[in-house]
Amino acid sequence: MAVVVHVDRAGRKRPSIDRLNQLAADDLIRVNEVIIHHMQSNVVLIPQLAGHIVAAGGKRLRPMLTIASARLCGHSGQRHVPLAACVEFIHTATLLHDDVVDESDLRRGMATANSVWGNKSSVLVGDFLFSRAFQLMVEDGSLEVLAILSRASSIIAEGEVAQLVTANDTETGEQAYLDVIQCKTAALFAAACRIGAVVAERPKVEEEALESYGLNLGIAFQLIDDMLDYSAAQAELGKTIGDDFQDGKITLPVILAFRRGSEAERTFWRRTLEDMEQREGDLEQAIELMVRHRTLDDAVERARHYGAVARDALGLFPASEAKSALVEVIDFCIERAH
Repeated sequence: MAVVVHVDRAGRKRPSIDRLNQLAADDLIRVNEVIIHHMQSNVVLIPQLAGHIVAAGGKRLRPMLTIASARLCGHSGQRHVPLAACVEFIHTATLLHDDVVDESDLRRGMATANSVWGNKSSVLVGDFLFSRAFQLMVEDGSLEVLAILSRASSIIAEGEVAQLVTANDTETGEQAYLDVIQCKTAALFAAACRIGAVVAERPKVEEEALESYGLNLGIAFQLIDDMLDYSAAQAELGKTIGDDFQDGKITLPVILAFRRGSEAERTFWRRTLEDMEQREGDLEQAIELMVRHRTLDDAVERARHYGAVARDALGLFPASEAKSALVEVIDFCIERAH
């Protein structure tokens, strides 16, 4: 398999997930086979709708983290394969529910399942995928794995509810925001990594190290995602910006801009995000305020901090191909900002 080398405008090699892709490639084929097999149902709508969202599923980052973590810990069996599929089912189920809650019409440029089949079908198929995930956990037979992944599922649900509470509330603080992304995004990253050590029957200290790696990687990942929604770099790539703004979501760039702005600026944020009275040019003004107060840059710096904590967590493990791939994922997640 050829290696694609990404370079930035200065000619420097850019971090990518190519190394992780190569490391996980063979196992990921088997993971996808498990996913397809467990999506099947006599109710025709279920595989249709589930197949639609899985096909739009992006990089498969979370199951690849399970595969790489198991490799890092020296696992030579196959338990990690259905568990990686389980992780992807949990993630996919949350996407289906998210799109219903957010009333989204597009995801990664494709029509969302709820926009094609309706909210009721999307919610119910999301429930079906959660059930399939738990079937895979039970088939694995480990109470520890079941505890880790079921806890992650409940934390994700708590994060969804917490986000509803903070939606459109410009008084939301940075800690409340971090609590939400730790639940909604980072908890599954952490669980995906920890079970790699569990299937390899490694000591608790290694389980905890991989959990810390995944948790902090997940926080960094979401910080950058939220920053990119207002980024010129994202617009230059032809990707949509401003979705969070149009939905009235309170993310870190908004929180910092609200805190640092004048009373007139805070009135702007209340009108556009609390009252949802958005006019032509408001998104551009929001971005200008973020640039003025350096909130996008500071969001990246926050992400670098969590990335450094994730990198330190891997210090426990000896050098290996898997460790190098997991380290580069940290840099890839953060460097998406540029």
